[in-house]
Amino acid sequence: MREIRILFLIITAISIAGCSKFRKIQKSGDWRIKYEASLAYYEEEDYHRTIILLEDILPIIRGTEEAELANFYLAYSYFYQKQYILSSHHFSEFVRIFGRSEYVMEAAYMHAYSLFQQSPDYQLDQTVTYEAIAAMQKFINKYPTSKYAPDADRIIDEMQQKLEKKAYEQCKLYHKLRRYKAALVVYDNFSDDYPDSHYNEEVSYLRIETAFDLAQESIRSKQEERFKNTVDHYIAFIDKYPNSKFLKEAEKIYVESIEEITKFADSN
Repeated sequence: MREIRILFLIITAISIAGCSKFRKIQKSGDWRIKYEASLAYYEEEDYHRTIILLEDILPIIRGTEEAELANFYLAYSYFYQKQYILSSHHFSEFVRIFGRSEYVMEAAYMHAYSLFQQSPDYQLDQTVTYEAIAAMQKFINKYPTSKYAPDADRIIDEMQQKLEKKAYEQCKLYHKLRRYKAALVVYDNFSDDYPDSHYNEEVSYLRIETAFDLAQESIRSKQEERFKNTVDHYIAFIDKYPNSKFLKEAEKIYVESIEEITKFADSN
């Protein structure tokens, strides 16, 4: 217990000394002292103190040689603190202000990567995901052979899959809510937006099922046309997926649709 108490006292003393030293630096009227200290704190991975000092001196050193590295380290300090909104902003500003810097390519990538870090789960609003994809694509277009390009491609694919998953779940939600007309529009949009998606087979089947449900719930004057639409969707489905795992269910809907169409023909 005595050794633990001594260790605690030593740690406390070091902490107090560190705080006292930092406060002295903070109160200094010499920006160079704060600048050198901020670099030292950055190397020690003390990003909180780095941010405090750099934010204090950046308005003063604007236009100086030191401003470039200070802005770069500030952006990274926010990134390492997981303050990705601020890091994306500061990396973007770095690219804008220091376009000839040796760090500009890295800053452009980190701007896009910070946006990627803000991308939420697929259930939530994906505005920032679209921004991140655009930023990553802009980076690849400008630096196609950079060391960051493979990761940028992978990240774009990851975010596209997230958007695809959200769109797929939205398709199913519209059907579940019995909003059949809206669902049919969403299915078409999904196929257009994600032509290579592995969900397309299921979406193509859901289009048949939804068209059939819409026909059943329609007023009589619209039913014949909508059962015919169901048959059209079925034909397009089996042409594209002749061995689909949904084939049995699709055929059942097709047969029922033909029976309904036949009834209209017999009544005329």
